[in-house]
Amino acid sequence: MNSKFSRRSFVQHSSLAGLAALVSPAKALERFEIQTFELEEATITSMQEAMRSGKHTARSLCQAYLRRIDAVDRRGPTLRSVIETNPEAIAIAEGLDRERKAGRVRGPMHGIPVLIKDNINTGDRMLTSAGSLALAVRPALHDAFISNRLRAAGAVILGKTNLSEWANFRGRRSISGWSARGGLVKNPYALDRNACGSSSGTAAAIAASLAAAGIGTETDGSIVCPASANSLVGIKPTLGLVSRSGIIPIAHSQDTAGPMARTVTDAAILLSAIAGRDTNDPSSPPGPLSVPERGDYTQALVPNGLQGARVGVAGGSFRGYSRHADRLVSAAIEVMKAQGAEIIDDVEIPHANDYDDAEYTVLLYEFKADLNAYLVAIGSPHTLKTLIAFNEHNAAKEMPYFGQEHFTRAEEKGPLTDDAYVEALARCRRLSRTEGIDVPFAKHRLDAIVAPTGGPPWPTDLVNGDHFLGGSSSAAAVSGYPNITVPVGDAFGLPVGMSLIGKPWTEATLIKLAYAYEQAAQPRRAPRFLATANLTPG
Repeated sequence: MNSKFSRRSFVQHSSLAGLAALVSPAKALERFEIQTFELEEATITSMQEAMRSGKHTARSLCQAYLRRIDAVDRRGPTLRSVIETNPEAIAIAEGLDRERKAGRVRGPMHGIPVLIKDNINTGDRMLTSAGSLALAVRPALHDAFISNRLRAAGAVILGKTNLSEWANFRGRRSISGWSARGGLVKNPYALDRNACGSSSGTAAAIAASLAAAGIGTETDGSIVCPASANSLVGIKPTLGLVSRSGIIPIAHSQDTAGPMARTVTDAAILLSAIAGRDTNDPSSPPGPLSVPERGDYTQALVPNGLQGARVGVAGGSFRGYSRHADRLVSAAIEVMKAQGAEIIDDVEIPHANDYDDAEYTVLLYEFKADLNAYLVAIGSPHTLKTLIAFNEHNAAKEMPYFGQEHFTRAEEKGPLTDDAYVEALARCRRLSRTEGIDVPFAKHRLDAIVAPTGGPPWPTDLVNGDHFLGGSSSAAAVSGYPNITVPVGDAFGLPVGMSLIGKPWTEATLIKLAYAYEQAAQPRRAPRFLATANLTPG
């Protein structure tokens, strides 16, 4: 998670001034020479064609990606994006190859290697730890709902990805992408830059072609920010579209999982695989047909999807924190306009900055309640209270760079019946929904609101923590509405993304708009594994 309350502390206590200026142009051009990789930037569709033609099998795809992980993640630039590989991946792939040979293909994910974040349960030999040494003890007994969905769709879970420990909900001045178990994730575009968080490992791994696509999780920004920082498409779904059962929680009123991929098409395929009704998740709407947009999201992949669309451009605090992001998103808006979209400028989202404190209060209360319930469900001896003690006892390993203020503040909270929690949750829902995002959608009859997802990735600073300048994730995160980020280009070789925010259950509409933009602009560029950003003017 990369929540706004954390971001507020980033802005108040950190500054980028002078850091980038210390890097010489010569060093910026240093890069790791990576061996040519046949599957670099390969799509799910192209892999399926390769398996149909016999050029590849699920086994050979897994083997190729495992070699790539060894070359790029363990050696070479050492991204540290994959916290653990699946010792059963090859055997699973071989079983799927036998199914294909027998004439059974489960769908577009059949035999496709994917990576999932290390806060998602897998009932296999891999651990589920949220990057914490406290939970890196034994595997989960059962798959999370979405892990089971992936397996049923024929995907091969190749491994678990590193993350900001505890999904970036442990302490102030945290370092996105760092966990005690996995170390620091590096951004493959410039290795001294941050991959953003908390789905840092998924983002860096998929950007570097360590798997076909991946799964991240978000409470506030943790899918869209790392996707933006790594030139990926990331989908933060409507709350309830994707189950949270079996995922280490932060807050049930905002948590969700979602796809991260190099193309809109791959993200749509992956979302189709993981979306589904789960009776064990209270946010999952009753009845399989109760949500009209649930289903095959690849049907939304139409090249002329922007024709006649009404797109609002968020103004106010959603712009101005990064001139590079503003410039790139403005250029993307011109592309959308050229593709037939009607653009409504300077759209105001009321109260966008009025629920920061209430959000933090909600997260503290829900984290304590939800984490303790999760720990009981998996049979862990821990509680939030004992985790705090564990971190203190193992401070040299667990807290060398930042502390656990969010943990201790959450432990001080009472039950979810407390007036302070009930009032904060009501404030968040009212100001983010009916008096927030709903207002411009109704006023301007919009299909989506666009804004910069965030600025170019910042230099990682282990001493002072993250240098986050701004972002647009909170409006969709707090309301529970969908948000898709798509690449729009780069500044000094550093990726920038644009978010498309919609009303609930309009994932198909957002995918249609994002796909049409992507096909017209072709904005993604593969990473070059530079030592640092190329700051040479011109």
